[in-house]
Amino acid sequence: MEVIVRNFSAEKVEQIANVLKAISHPLRLEIIGLLEVESPLSVAEIMKVLQVEQSVLSHHLTKMKDKGILMSKRDGRNIYYAIKLVEITTIFDCMEHCKL
Repeated sequence: MEVIVRNFSAEKVEQIANVLKAISHPLRLEIIGLLEVESPLSVAEIMKVLQVEQSVLSHHLTKMKDKGILMSKRDGRNIYYAIKLVEITTIFDCMEHCKL
């Protein structure tokens, strides 16, 4: 028996699950929150604010970029990131009102 989630196709449910998996890390949520407020930001700027090593940050940025959540643009030696899937920020509104 196939379970229907809000009349979404099985493919749509899979896409939603992949996005939720991609953001299900505290640092990734912090990155999204930061980029929601100020964007685009360079890797160096994100590192400075979140106080995280470049290798760790690059791993998380790449994961979210690969899933279509973030986009990047190179400018000389710097890479700037911004939110591509802007609807993702509504998750913060939802979680703020949830009783966890």
